[in-house]
Amino acid sequence: MSPHPFARIALFACACVALAACGDTHVPQRGVALADCHLPKLAQTLSCGTLDVPEHRGDPASRRLSIAVAILPANTLSPKPDPLFVLAGGPGQAASSIADFAARLSDVRTTRDIVLVDQRGTGRSSPLDCKAFARSNDLADALDIDPLPKARACAAEIAARGVDLARYTTDDYIADLEDVRRALGYPKVNLWGGSYGTRVAQEYLRRHPGVIRSVVLDGVAPPSMIVSLDVWTTRERAIDAVVAACGRSTACRAAHPDIAATLDAIHTRLGDAVRDAALTMPRTGETRTIRIGFDAFLAALQPIVYQPESAALLPEILARARDGDFAPLVATLSAFDDAMEGELNAALHYAVTCAEDVPRVTPARERAALEGTRAASLVGRVLAVCDAWPHGAMPADFATPVTSDVPVLLLSGGLDPVTPPRYAEEVAKTLTHARSIVAPGFGHIISARGCVPRLIAKFVDAAGFDTLPATCVDWLTRTSAPLLWPDRLEPKP
Repeated sequence: MSPHPFARIALFACACVALAACGDTHVPQRGVALADCHLPKLAQTLSCGTLDVPEHRGDPASRRLSIAVAILPANTLSPKPDPLFVLAGGPGQAASSIADFAARLSDVRTTRDIVLVDQRGTGRSSPLDCKAFARSNDLADALDIDPLPKARACAAEIAARGVDLARYTTDDYIADLEDVRRALGYPKVNLWGGSYGTRVAQEYLRRHPGVIRSVVLDGVAPPSMIVSLDVWTTRERAIDAVVAACGRSTACRAAHPDIAATLDAIHTRLGDAVRDAALTMPRTGETRTIRIGFDAFLAALQPIVYQPESAALLPEILARARDGDFAPLVATLSAFDDAMEGELNAALHYAVTCAEDVPRVTPARERAALEGTRAASLVGRVLAVCDAWPHGAMPADFATPVTSDVPVLLLSGGLDPVTPPRYAEEVAKTLTHARSIVAPGFGHIISARGCVPRLIAKFVDAAGFDTLPATCVDWLTRTSAPLLWPDRLEPKP
């Protein structure tokens, strides 16, 4: 979950239902024409199709949108009638962009289809593309921390095409998902949501409880979370936690004895204004001058703490930057940028957050959230975008807890800098059939790690917790990955 797509550095659905006469054998009557297809990063063949939906369900003359659907079919001739719908993060990430993750849930596919529905405005679902947010290889664009000019240009370009940006909310996405479910002939579905996808899953459960059989939430975002505000404070605390962990490590402390004061030293060196800095480009070796200020530097640090493997690089990155060498920071960010290429749609991100998050930011809430943090001016720039961005409205109960007796498995990484475990605890309070599992040594999203795909499969198969593999749960709830600077080897799942 990312609060702003500026400077790519921070960005890291009506037909009939037909049941067979016996058992769980299910022969759905498809309302979507499917054909073989391939998706990036995935070698295997899927079944793909599109479903036309109205952009505005309350307007008969509304534009039509093409919602893209991809199915990883079950590896059986008699699949269970309830597939697993995979809901991606962001907001702004297309489900098709994480097809490689979905393919790792091979135990789920033993008996069930896995369905990927690109959220309207993302991926192949009538994407909200614009020139202002097109991919750029210019480092200056990557370090640009003012999204407002590009957002204004993007909104104007999209509106000129007749697009109603007010109709690209979580609620609209859920209506599309329901249309897709009916069109594919599934009587019920299981949900996996990651990060922002957990918000979608909870809202789907709130709006259509009768069609949800089970839910997996990974990197849990409670309805009360304000994406555009809260992630800044949790990620800044994560940076501070890495610095503190270095201070507790004999080896790290020896290499970086003054690391606790380094951020302040960098702030002093860069100052509050943008300044020139010489940089040897990591890929080419060429020397060039970049314009960088402390805000851009702080924003650039935040993706690094999403996973402990990259967070372990932070002390060295800080030490080198203190001495005026920004090459390690740029090299690390280039790796994130390459990994995220084409995965996040900035316009969709703003359409969602400007409708659902920023309207909930009161002056008092903003002051309380940002007190003692370094990111206040960055947050101000992000919030200002919504003054110029057309946006829809959220339902009156949108930010209230979801109550349900549907089985829900909540997964959290103990080192998650954006959706910490306490968020899962908050969500679980109003769920009568829930279990929360925290993996202390992991960061944001743990579902692809070690034995977790097998654990998810067991949960979805039973729609309950009695068959969860005890050895996997034990592995997860111990220190299941290095706590940045381990003194022992990582245990095997």
